[in-house]
Amino acid sequence: MDTGELKRQWVGKTFDTVSFEIEAETMLQFALACGEELPRYTDPEDPDFQAVPNYTSCFHGTRTLPEGFPMNMEESFDGGKCVEWKAPIRAGDTITAQSHLHDVYEKTGRSGGMVFIVHRMQFTNQNQKLVAVVDWKMIRKTG
Repeated sequence: MDTGELKRQWVGKTFDTVSFEIEAETMLQFALACGEELPRYTDPEDPDFQAVPNYTSCFHGTRTLPEGFPMNMEESFDGGKCVEWKAPIRAGDTITAQSHLHDVYEKTGRSGGMVFIVHRMQFTNQNQKLVAVVDWKMIRKTG
């Protein structure tokens, strides 16, 4: 797998767009599942009630990889997620997420060569304000 060619051909092109209606009950249940205790995350009556910063990590698009990308999900394993919080998400918001491949790179570790695919979802609210960026790493062993 030529990572340089994969970068040139696939990185930066939006391949999926999905929207989500944000509900207070779902925000609350996610916060409680995370062990959150602050009222701004756990009390819908709090004047600053909002989703916990990692809330967008629970959302998925309709596609994980672009159509025609030369790798199957079955060939990779999950390398974790990184959530960058930008602005509050509130009950009643409509959040739109756009997915693109953010990076493709190689590393060599104790178990040999690996290719990392970074799937990025950028979340904006109904006012076009960026509220979160979620990077999800998929790892495939080489050789």
